[in-house]
Amino acid sequence: QKAIPVVYEEVRLDEGFRADLVVEDKVILELKSVEAVAPVHKKQVLTYLRLSNLKLGLLINFGEELIKDGISRVVNGL
Repeated sequence: QKAIPVVYEEVRLDEGFRADLVVEDKVILELKSVEAVAPVHKKQVLTYLRLSNLKLGLLINFGEELIKDGISRVVNGL
């Protein structure tokens, strides 16, 4: 996990949230192991993207039978 600082108005939080994985400071990976991905999980990734000013996130659910069925792409601002 990587601690991501967040600045809101004039308040700075050194650890606004913890991303599961951040790849090359470009992509956030959020890892889940649930029976089904809920809309709130995708909104969580989108919020992480907005707070970190990144464009791309992947939501990976290891609870699916096939891993390729458990990968969702989340994009910020495109």
